[in-house]
Amino acid sequence: MSELLKLLEQDGRLTPEQLSVMLDKEVGDIRAMIDDYEKQGVILGYQALIDWDKTDREYVSALIELRITPQRDRGFDRVAEKIYNYPEVKSLYLMSGSFDLAVMIEGRTMKEVALFVAQKIAPMDAIVSTSTHFVLCKYKDKGIIYGSREVDERGNSPI
Repeated sequence: MSELLKLLEQDGRLTPEQLSVMLDKEVGDIRAMIDDYEKQGVILGYQALIDWDKTDREYVSALIELRITPQRDRGFDRVAEKIYNYPEVKSLYLMSGSFDLAVMIEGRTMKEVALFVAQKIAPMDAIVSTSTHFVLCKYKDKGIIYGSREVDERGNSPI
């Protein structure tokens, strides 16, 4: 039932009672489907999307492009496993195109992120090259548009 999954993806706070009304199903059936999806690993978790710029938390996000040498018999999996186990790593994707892996990380400062790349990622045997891009502003994330932004004095783009 992809409609149930779509609704939960849009708002993980919806109750089985609300979902049953929206989908014209019995509450017990909805609960059973959710339990099944959780057991099968289709539903991996429930998270809130936070606009950290509106809090006092200081951090930076970066996208790191990695070119790697695939490992014999394991392809990219062994390297990916080493990387995704670092707590700084928020997302990791195998990509097509000019690089192999895209890593999203968070740190307290740009220097902390740079040291993480230099000391943890770049020295791995399979890593051929890295390219780090710092996120300057989030406009939309996971389908959610972030709140209004201040406009600079020239009336140009949001800052």
